[in-house]
Amino acid sequence: MLRTFGIAILLCTASLVNGSYAPRSKPGQSGGRIVGGIAVNITDYPYQVSLQRSQHFCGGSVLNDRWILTAAHCTKGITNASVLKVRAGSSEVRSGGILAQVRDIYFHPKQNSWSNYDFSLLELKEPLELSKRIQPISLPSHEDSFEDGTLCDVSGWGNTRNANESSLSLRAASVPLYNQEKCSKVYKDYGGVSESMICAGYEEGGKDSCQGDSGGPLVCEGVLVGVVSWGKGCADPGYPGVYGRVTSAVEWIAETMNEVVSLR
Repeated sequence: MLRTFGIAILLCTASLVNGSYAPRSKPGQSGGRIVGGIAVNITDYPYQVSLQRSQHFCGGSVLNDRWILTAAHCTKGITNASVLKVRAGSSEVRSGGILAQVRDIYFHPKQNSWSNYDFSLLELKEPLELSKRIQPISLPSHEDSFEDGTLCDVSGWGNTRNANESSLSLRAASVPLYNQEKCSKVYKDYGGVSESMICAGYEEGGKDSCQGDSGGPLVCEGVLVGVVSWGKGCADPGYPGVYGRVTSAVEWIAETMNEVVSLR
């Protein structure tokens, strides 16, 4: 089945698109965790946050003390932003750190399906107190590019597909960037991958994001390159994970944050 990512390297949801794949999480849905990864400490991934209502359902990345970047499919359909909270600064999804309330949700203007330009910005009601456990991640420039095969880290509290691995503690895995043309051919039956997407994963599978990881970060050499979005299964051979390509959204991110700040 196709999945959307929530928290864990490859997300899988109960909803299918074209009968085979879907986003890796939906609003309010409990997600999975990283597949093939290891338990990590938030101090090594201080930009990672958990999106929560009654429980965790997606991931996100700290851009600064007031802004979080996540996947649009995580927040689509939520009409009252105040029902959302962000847990930052904790390796544990149910405790510790800071629970910050969301003030507003902003969607990428080209976001016209659950997968294309899969980005939303969350403005927090109060600023986060930055520390060694809560730190912004660097954004790429519009021109930045990384070579195929570059190892990148994906993290979250999503499905691990292993009953012996807890979904309550943050996990991470390293996955290589996957050739764009080849990835589009792999997913041709699902419309291919657009310029707003980037793929990562091993040909043999084994490591990936999964349900619950959606909206979380794909970080290459200290730069936020991708946002967990969707894929077929979780860590399935021949099917890399598909992420929102952050370079396609950096101008919108800067313009949105600057415009909102100027209006406050």
